[in-house]
Amino acid sequence: MSDAMRCHSAQLGGPMSLTKVLLPRLGVNIDHVATVRQARRAAYPKPTWAAQLAELGGADQITLHLREDRRHIQDEDLFLLRKTVQTRLNLEMAATDEMLRIAFEAKPDMVTLVPERRQELTTEGGLDVAGNKDLLKRMVAELKSADIHVSIFVDPDLDQVQTCHRVGADAVELHTGRFCEAKSVREAQEEHTRLVHAAKTAVKTKLRCYAGHGIHYDNVGDIASILEIEELNIGHSIVARAVMVGMEQAVRDMKAIAQAARRDAVLFAKR
Repeated sequence: MSDAMRCHSAQLGGPMSLTKVLLPRLGVNIDHVATVRQARRAAYPKPTWAAQLAELGGADQITLHLREDRRHIQDEDLFLLRKTVQTRLNLEMAATDEMLRIAFEAKPDMVTLVPERRQELTTEGGLDVAGNKDLLKRMVAELKSADIHVSIFVDPDLDQVQTCHRVGADAVELHTGRFCEAKSVREAQEEHTRLVHAAKTAVKTKLRCYAGHGIHYDNVGDIASILEIEELNIGHSIVARAVMVGMEQAVRDMKAIAQAARRDAVLFAKR
């Protein structure tokens, strides 16, 4: 982690607490366990197995994306996970009436509203909240009426973050893809600065702040060092490592790196 990124992350604007030292929580996205299964239309590997092992490894939350095209996670997976997950269940979904109905039936602990296009390999960019205020305001209100915590996946854009507050969301998940895919040190620093400013804006508007997309073992420390971010949702890199070392160990490794980076960032801020 660069000193410049530590400096950006250290601008707290308030006292540090023990809670901030211990965070961020780790949400493990198990979509790509289902991707392996669906590649052969087999009965295995089961996402429920992966979730149990992830929790044994220290996962604080299990995340899954039920896409409209059902390319990996299936409806049955969601309902089985609701019965078996011991921590928190985070359902990523498009803002559609079909998905709203499924969320009401499954009752996850949290829903994260995400954009979705059938052609994409994975989620590309954040949801345009500013351009869909009326729809999202209705969706958020209906989900919250069912006692479901609502987060919205957005780019680290101040207007989008502020609009999430206006539509009634409980939290934002900042899209970290541009930072994670940066081609130069300068580009990475610029994108990290955008994440820092967006995280601070979220907290100022009383939104919880999460982050995800493209995070892996070599860059998680830079994201975890942003003290306003209290939760990371990570999937592909953990599942890829799990192929080599097992899911439980892959989760332990990721969590240890994130927590060490958070402790270092807090100590740096105290200097």
